[in-house]
Amino acid sequence: MGKRKAIQDFFEMKQKREPISFITSYDYPTATFAENAGMDMILVGDSLGMCVYGYDGTMPVTMDQMIVHSEAVRRGAMGTFVIGDMPFLSYQVSDQEAVENSGRFFKEANVDAVKLEGGVRVASRIRAIVDAGMLVMGHIGLTPQSSSQLGGFKAQGRTLESAKAQVQDALAVQEAGAGMILLEAIPPEVTGYITELLSIPVLSIGAGPHCDGQLLIVSDMLGIFEAFTPKFVKRYTEVAKVSTEALTAYVEDVRSGAFPEPQHSYLMIPEELEKFEEWKKRGK
Repeated sequence: MGKRKAIQDFFEMKQKREPISFITSYDYPTATFAENAGMDMILVGDSLGMCVYGYDGTMPVTMDQMIVHSEAVRRGAMGTFVIGDMPFLSYQVSDQEAVENSGRFFKEANVDAVKLEGGVRVASRIRAIVDAGMLVMGHIGLTPQSSSQLGGFKAQGRTLESAKAQVQDALAVQEAGAGMILLEAIPPEVTGYITELLSIPVLSIGAGPHCDGQLLIVSDMLGIFEAFTPKFVKRYTEVAKVSTEALTAYVEDVRSGAFPEPQHSYLMIPEELEKFEEWKKRGK
């Protein structure tokens, strides 16, 4: 376990143009894998609604679920910068609720920052959380929690008016005091402009290479989640395929009697086995 990076380290990486590696994680084992791989940041994303719980989207995810998973990730990655994702309706209602729910992430799960979706419309929420002493990552572009307003899971910033709106949102997030921002499904040209415009680190998920770092959903890049794969995902392995093959082989071994073999059992001490056999005989 190396030294955990702080927000100042990410600002330095931006200045030096050193790309930031960023991945989601929802559990202890995956968090340990990410840390051992040298990951810079981990997001405990509300995408766990689909990737872990099988929901149709992120809307049903609760604060309690997010806290439990964030606690597990922190235990598995004590040396990695961890961000807790604010679920739907944990910050939209009021500045006060936004601060209280953000505080839960810091107090109960020991995260380093929280993330919330939106630009201009959530600027007051970001400011309130920051004023309470907590670090915030903004999130603009395709924002899943408000996908119905966007007409579904569609890329943003592809027209002039939409691109201008993304720039305005990005500036609003920075001016509200956020320490970082995530851009989702935005054209590279717009991402590049925003990255140069902002002084805070800019991360991309499906927003091209012209930024300060990249995020992928771990279930997508490992080939675990099979319902659909976004265009921007690069799959590095096929865990679902390998796991299914292994489970199929196990089922066949159990049914055929090939498992378990003698080496898979705990044998009695020989002299104790003799006593056991005598005891059985007496019992008859």
